[in-house]
Amino acid sequence: MKTILLLICANVFMTIAWYGHLKYRKAPLLTVILVSWLIAFAEYCFQVPANRIGYGEFTAFQLKVIQEVIALCVFVIFAWWYLGESIKWNHAASFLFLVGAVAFVRLLGKTVTLQLFGEPRRPPSSHIDQSVKYTSSGMPVNRCPGSLV
Repeated sequence: MKTILLLICANVFMTIAWYGHLKYRKAPLLTVILVSWLIAFAEYCFQVPANRIGYGEFTAFQLKVIQEVIALCVFVIFAWWYLGESIKWNHAASFLFLVGAVAFVRLLGKTVTLQLFGEPRRPPSSHIDQSVKYTSSGMPVNRCPGSLV
């Protein structure tokens, strides 16, 4: 749950950085870029820990798909509330497909493993946390179910 909360915070900052300036189209572009970059720094302060904490409970692929759905949820609220845009049926349908993608990658990925690019590799020994156990496929194993560390 900590990973999800950090991803939500990260995506709020990134959405503001990327789209908040659209209401201020007369502002100088360089100013907008600098302000957006400063806001995006806050996003990194949440995104990097979210990925670091979440990796092991989730695979990198799962983290990415979850992050994209959170980004879309945050954006829908932002576009409606801040920019005053309406949500159309095709936006809702696209959202449902992405939610399906999360279910597909999270739930179904546990039952079927399809290796497309050879065997997964363990990280180099210099990157392995000796206090963490690894599966034969190189994924870190949580010490207890639901563990966030």
